[in-house]
Amino acid sequence: MKILREILSPLIAVIAAFIVGGIIVLLIGDNPFETYSLLLANSFGSAKDIGYTLFYATPLIFTGLAVAVAFRCGLLNIGAEGQLYVASFAAAWVGITFGGTIVKIMEGGQPKDVDWSWMSLPATLLVPLCILAAVVAGGIWGAIPGILKAKFGSHEVINTIMLNFIAVALVGYLTQYHYKAPGPILQTAPIGEAAYIPQLNQFLPFIPKDVPLNIAFLLAILMCVVVYVFLWKTKWGFELRAVGENPSAAEYGGISPQKQIIIAMTISGALAGMAAIGEVLGYRRHHEEGFSAEWGFLGIAVALLGRNHPLGVFVAALFFAVLQRGEIFVDAFTPRVSKDIGWVLQAIIILFVACLQIYSKTTRTKGKV
Repeated sequence: MKILREILSPLIAVIAAFIVGGIIVLLIGDNPFETYSLLLANSFGSAKDIGYTLFYATPLIFTGLAVAVAFRCGLLNIGAEGQLYVASFAAAWVGITFGGTIVKIMEGGQPKDVDWSWMSLPATLLVPLCILAAVVAGGIWGAIPGILKAKFGSHEVINTIMLNFIAVALVGYLTQYHYKAPGPILQTAPIGEAAYIPQLNQFLPFIPKDVPLNIAFLLAILMCVVVYVFLWKTKWGFELRAVGENPSAAEYGGISPQKQIIIAMTISGALAGMAAIGEVLGYRRHHEEGFSAEWGFLGIAVALLGRNHPLGVFVAALFFAVLQRGEIFVDAFTPRVSKDIGWVLQAIIILFVACLQIYSKTTRTKGKV
């Protein structure tokens, strides 16, 4: 019964959101069936559409898992955006520094060649090192609000929001004054080719070559499994969830809530940082200002819709990726509806999920009384 409720709740929220969205489309003056047809058909209509949908879903899986882990410990990580920013720069820095190339950067407003070829590493070492840099950087940035919460009682929501601004500003400064590539765009110099991760079309020929889907998607699936095993099959995961359910009872049972808060936020930050892997190593090949389509914040919606479960997060990430992919075609081929319909649907879904959770909690409380 509990499993059925876990499945039905987000499903009801999605259906209700599409009904309300359809009414909004009607009021605007367009056909909701044509709008939804464009939204869905262009997400799964061809191998290219599917490839792009999975590409859009990849960072959302990571940030959704990040938020879900924090939620399971009774924490709300609003800082996934900042965590993936510092992770992106860290991965790019390692890929540049140990990429074994001569890199052109801006110094004092003038282009300058920097020779890092003497620090060249092979791909078998450089790729794992870049991934490790992203994980560690995101984990450290997540640990900071965890420590502040555990040691001083400072609320993690305020801390993570503030750290988002600090992360973007710090990374922007380092990029602008130390690693910026020549040109008007604020981006770092390119990473070395040894830091590239493979595209999936190299193994799956039915995926078109112009689709940027890479092995970061497979890594995202692996992390869903790892997070599930950690949370539900290990002692450490049980302790983390126990603190989230009832900190006082957990402490009475010998579990340190302070320790679990730091662990949860560190893991959450590390998972958010992994969202940068596919972008830096598999797609852009550099860190770029504004590369994130607000994945850190969308991760909250993904975790809520996925009920903070890895499988639910995976399905919810795919759903939000469908909206992101489909809204492009809605904007292009409908007379009045813009691509903002995707954001409208996301917002309505979050509202319905929140209302259903409040209703469910109220019902359980009344039942106990």
